[in-house]
Amino acid sequence: MSKRDYYEILGVERSADAKEIKAAYRRLALKFHPDRNPDNKEAEASFKEATEAYEVLSDDAKRQRYNQFGHDGMRGGQDFHQYSNVGDIFEQFFGGGGGGGGGSIFDDFFGGQGRGGARQAQGQPGADLKIDLTLSLEEIASGVEKTLKYKRWAACDTCSGTGAKSGKTAVCRTCGGNGQVQNVRRTVFGQFVNVATCPACQGSGQTITENCDACKGDGRVQEEKTIKVKVPAGVAESNYIPFRGKGHAGRRGGPAGDLIVAIHEKEHEYFVRDNSDIHYNLQISYPQAVLGAEVDVPTLAGESTVKIEPGTQPGTRLRMRDKGVPKLQSHGRGDQIIHINVFVPRAVNSREKQLLKDMARNNTFSPDGKPDEKSSRDFFDKVREAFS
Repeated sequence: MSKRDYYEILGVERSADAKEIKAAYRRLALKFHPDRNPDNKEAEASFKEATEAYEVLSDDAKRQRYNQFGHDGMRGGQDFHQYSNVGDIFEQFFGGGGGGGGGSIFDDFFGGQGRGGARQAQGQPGADLKIDLTLSLEEIASGVEKTLKYKRWAACDTCSGTGAKSGKTAVCRTCGGNGQVQNVRRTVFGQFVNVATCPACQGSGQTITENCDACKGDGRVQEEKTIKVKVPAGVAESNYIPFRGKGHAGRRGGPAGDLIVAIHEKEHEYFVRDNSDIHYNLQISYPQAVLGAEVDVPTLAGESTVKIEPGTQPGTRLRMRDKGVPKLQSHGRGDQIIHINVFVPRAVNSREKQLLKDMARNNTFSPDGKPDEKSSRDFFDKVREAFS
């Protein structure tokens, strides 16, 4: 018997209720299960220790005795070596009416097989199929319907997907028609049963006596399919749209996989997307920044006019409300954010150069100078004349 505190073993407080204790044991039992940790003595010991702790703390009378007397109060208790199969332990604690819904942790671990016999499998499941769909930002903003063509493996019509000519099959000799085979392994806890798909019939339980001429016994043939995909507004690069059962058909009647349409976003000429917002860099001239102007800018819905206030500084951001991308699975749209940049010419003529020299002598254009209203008016008159 373990000498560690049972509450410490399960990782719960002494005030934990039955639900918390059960959840803690489930977690540890799955973690240290011997089938998950073959030939790992430490894991086997941890599994036994957790089971021992749960057996005591899940029983109100035993828990009360343990809380009062500790390990000394547990002498003469249950010997865990009496179980011949680990399934007995699981069913003792989780099976039947005590497990909630009739299942058990044993079922969870072995994929629902339990000890009551293998379930009947129906061939090998088909693989998933992925299609990449590239969309423009305008299509993403409005939503779009696309028609896609793709090739896949489909169930053979000639043999109805069985792979057998005229339906001629026989019971698999390897698995006896169950579609699964068992491997028994002995451990310190008793016998462990591993259940796997039968390699001879791929889980169908039947072997083909004569192959179908159309599919050569595979049960599948290649076909070209067309599917319409409705893409909602606001999707992003990381999104995908699944179509259940539209992927490759399984071999010999196995269930079909899924078709996955992966969304990709085409790089835009003007905009950079940030979730539902879009960003646009607008270059304006120095006179426009100083004097103000109205400028046409592109949006996802066409051109729109924005007002540049006099004295607009480089780096200023203008926000156009609801001009961005719709919010997926939510209400509203993002905004279009305009970043103002002032264009600086690389070369000027003599007249323009003289204007710039006049500007340099004017305090209005010095960050540290005090504006001279008269000289500013005279200068701007010259600017207007030069650019008219």
